[in-house]
Amino acid sequence: MITGEIKNRIDSIWDTFWTGGITNSITILEQMTYLFFMKMLDDAQRTREANANAFGVAVHDPTFAYGSWHNPETDRDVPLNDLRWSTFKHFDPEAMYRTVSKDVFVFIKTLSSGKESAYSRFMQNATFLIQSPRTLTKIVEGIDHLDMNNRDTMGDVYEYVLSKMAASGNNGQFRTPRHIIRMMVELMQPTLKDTICDPAMGSAGFIVESAKYVQEHYKSELLKRENADHYKNHMLHGFDTDFTMLRIGAMNLMLHGVDNPDIAYRDSLSTDNPDADRYTLCLANPPFTGSLDNEAVSKSLLAITKTKKTELLFVSLFIRMLQTGGRCASIVPDGVLFGGSTAHRALRKELVDRQRLQAVISMPSGVFQPYSGVSTAILIFTKTNAGGTDRVWFYDMKADGYTLDQKRTECAANDIPDVVARFRNLDGEASRTRKDQSFLVAVDDIRANDYDLSINKYKEVERVKVDYEAPEVIFGKIATLQADINAAMAEFKEKYL
Repeated sequence: MITGEIKNRIDSIWDTFWTGGITNSITILEQMTYLFFMKMLDDAQRTREANANAFGVAVHDPTFAYGSWHNPETDRDVPLNDLRWSTFKHFDPEAMYRTVSKDVFVFIKTLSSGKESAYSRFMQNATFLIQSPRTLTKIVEGIDHLDMNNRDTMGDVYEYVLSKMAASGNNGQFRTPRHIIRMMVELMQPTLKDTICDPAMGSAGFIVESAKYVQEHYKSELLKRENADHYKNHMLHGFDTDFTMLRIGAMNLMLHGVDNPDIAYRDSLSTDNPDADRYTLCLANPPFTGSLDNEAVSKSLLAITKTKKTELLFVSLFIRMLQTGGRCASIVPDGVLFGGSTAHRALRKELVDRQRLQAVISMPSGVFQPYSGVSTAILIFTKTNAGGTDRVWFYDMKADGYTLDQKRTECAANDIPDVVARFRNLDGEASRTRKDQSFLVAVDDIRANDYDLSINKYKEVERVKVDYEAPEVIFGKIATLQADINAAMAEFKEKYL
């Protein structure tokens, strides 16, 4: 759990960026990430050096070896020791700024062979934007107290920084609220046998939360070599079209103990994405709007639903990417549930008739405040290519533990524990009626309603008859009240005027 002291330190670093002229939240996080990586490389080697010294052996394949490194941009040799955080943090501000901006930053950009980390693979187009030695010195002093080897603490630190990015209102669309991600992961209960993908990963929240869930629930199994190998190298996959978000997502994964995920630059909807029948679990909050190169869209997706709408194409993509028996939980805008176009209906028909649609969880519209009031739902289905939908579970989620206004402060009202508990016991939902907050709907009813999946189509609202007094009685009471008021005013006027 992140402490108040660390929060204050991160807040101070954030403020330093602002006073230094960097005010865009994504840029702040990106620049902070570069410095985290510089410190992480040195902290990791210092730990390896301590272990090597204890056993009287040399460090194998060190990041900072003895000797010098040739900087290809300045065409000069630099002592490798000067590139280490533990060394340059003691330099005077001018020397530190020169070393970090001209040498260390170029050095981490050249670690793109894939050997060092997934993060280093996405450094090619990175730019160092901190403009003054004084600003850099203050930021380095703030970061210096963070232990990059403590992955639990650093994971919480990064989540806190991500929350600041969302709270700022700038580029917040890149971040799904952490508690919503956690709910979806708990609904799907990933295991060590899963191969998990988010094809629109952003800051990698779904992949990180899946990794944490597996760490928490399969701790002893992860001690086995084959399980550890699958977890580290084959289990987690993510794609995005923004190099900045790939860097941020890769750092998020590193700080949560996932060093070698399969994450890559890829337009998941295009023909550049060949994945089919590959994954056992997809978790995502794909983009609902945005530019789309119609010529580049994969024809296999258009075969399911011919459309330009990304929210429909991504659901088609999940169907294609999953293995038979694979599962998906995805956030979709409400329009997917009831849209009247041929493409909308075709997709819903695909989910109901050819796959196994299991749940539609309608979320309150304030979930994505402060930067969006869009109404959304969570679709949960299993790929079968042979149907299997017999009944669909609907849940009318009214609260998520936070107020639904712009401030999104924590509150007592929270349906999330109930959502998870009821989804895990769907047989127990059979006795509930459509007047309840959650209920089951037979597939024949859905077909009869032209595959409409909006909960209001099936929810029964109980109306209580209210008997009002006759108009003449109400007018009589008003006349009596008016007479009393007139009498009181006359008494007041006679007494005081």
